[in-house]
Amino acid sequence: MKILTATIAASIIALTTGLAQARDLGPDEALKLRDAGTIQSFEKLNAAALAKHPGGTVHETELEQEYGKYIYQVDLRDAQGVEWDVELDAVTGQVLKDHQDT
Repeated sequence: MKILTATIAASIIALTTGLAQARDLGPDEALKLRDAGTIQSFEKLNAAALAKHPGGTVHETELEQEYGKYIYQVDLRDAQGVEWDVELDAVTGQVLKDHQDT
């Protein structure tokens, strides 16, 4: 029983630690990172997301720091009206995820 309790406790700690690793960055912090050249411009990042869905429009963006990486999230709607979630590495501009919003 002690082993099971210890295993469950360790699992809970691991899960809550993982959740604490991601944090949203506010507009002021995002602009400082962009101005310092730490991350790419928002125009370039939006263009990279839109390149995956030509004719689309950006509806919302968000910058997060996850496990020490800056992740730029773009919610967009393509020319056919389908909604997409695109995640990019904000430093390199590389598309990390591109999936249809469900």
